[in-house]
Amino acid sequence: MKVLVVGANGQIGKHLTHLLQDHEAYTVKAMVRKEEQARYFENAGIETVLADLEGAVDELAQAAQDCQAIVFAAGSGGATGYDKTLLIDLDGAAKMIEAAEQAHVSRFIMVSAIQAHNRESWNEKIKPYYAAKHYADQILRSSSLSYTIIRPGGLLNEPGTGRITAAEDIHSGSIPREDVASTILLSLDEENTFRRSFDLIAGDSPISEALSSI
Repeated sequence: MKVLVVGANGQIGKHLTHLLQDHEAYTVKAMVRKEEQARYFENAGIETVLADLEGAVDELAQAAQDCQAIVFAAGSGGATGYDKTLLIDLDGAAKMIEAAEQAHVSRFIMVSAIQAHNRESWNEKIKPYYAAKHYADQILRSSSLSYTIIRPGGLLNEPGTGRITAAEDIHSGSIPREDVASTILLSLDEENTFRRSFDLIAGDSPISEALSSI
C-alpha cells in the first residue's frame, strides 16, 4: 500500500513518514508545499510531491495519484491566525477529501482533535480551531471514503510508549506525537477502525490491542 502523508513536514507527519518508510508493507509519498521541505524528505530517500492545500482540488488529486491511502496530518499551526485555520484545517481538509474521491483513493485517515465531535467540550481559547476540525470530520464522515478519524489529546514531544487508550468519548488527556503516528500506522489496515472515529490518549494498552477493541 502506498500512503500519501499530507502535512508530512509537521511533527506527527515526520514521525509517520519515517515509520512508513521503514515498514515492509507500505511505501510512502510525502506531500509538502515548499521546496526546502521537500529537500529534507528527498535527502532521506522518500518520494516527495509539492502541493498546496490552498490550491486547486485537481492539483491535490494529482498528488494522490498512484496512492491507495491518504493521511491528513496537516494543520495551520499555532502561529497563524484563524483565517489559516479556516483555509487549512477546514477547507484544505475538505479539498483533500474531494481529491481522494477524484483520484479513486478510498482509504483516508484524518488527524483531528480530542472531543472535536462534542461542542460542549471545546476549549474556549481555540473554539474556531475546534469548529474547523468538527466540520472537516463531518465532511469526511459524509463522503464515500473508508475513513478513520483519530482525535488525539494534548500532543507531547516525549518518546512514545506504544501504549494508548482509544475510545469514542474521552474527555481529556495527552499523548506523545510518536504514539499518534504509530496509531495511524496500525490503523491503516485495522478493519475495526474503518468508518470509525475515536479519541486517543496515552494509556496502558498496546496500540494494536486498543484498536481492535474500540
